[in-house]
Amino acid sequence: MRPLDIITRYYDPSTKAFQILREHGELVAERSLKAADRVGHLQPDLAFIREAAMLHDIAIFLTDSPGIDCRGAEPYVRHGILGRDILDTLGMPRHGLVCERHVGVGISAEDIRRFDLPLPVRDMRPVTVEEQIICYADKFFSKNGGGASREKSVAEIVASLRPYGTDKVERFMGWVELFG
Repeated sequence: MRPLDIITRYYDPSTKAFQILREHGELVAERSLKAADRVGHLQPDLAFIREAAMLHDIAIFLTDSPGIDCRGAEPYVRHGILGRDILDTLGMPRHGLVCERHVGVGISAEDIRRFDLPLPVRDMRPVTVEEQIICYADKFFSKNGGGASREKSVAEIVASLRPYGTDKVERFMGWVELFG
């Protein structure tokens, strides 16, 4: 399975959205594979990590995010569950779970209720080591329309997570200790 073959089913390679998605996926995949090396004793599935890291944001085109050239109707927070739907339809449920579980540091059913998020009320936190690695690596890179992504510092990531609760910061810092 080649992730770019799947991406080009939904994105025109000449668009800014495709370029942003591809660059972001490559950066997350590279960072994920480095993190996986740190926990080789857990035997993470490296081929799966590479594929899923490239595909974790497959559904951004369905969101209303003009800054990244996406002009869909959905709120951005839904790109994870929409990506799961896409990949489930393609017979890739394991990859689909990465889509659903990578948003933020994962979203609990309690978070969905507390923040009144437009999501089904269920737990969407990363479970497997591969899901955790990709979620961790994703936090270091924003998608933006201004060219090459700059890697964020741990302090910047922590500051962005703090408004959502100390549990989010603690989860991320646990990953920093394990994967960083």
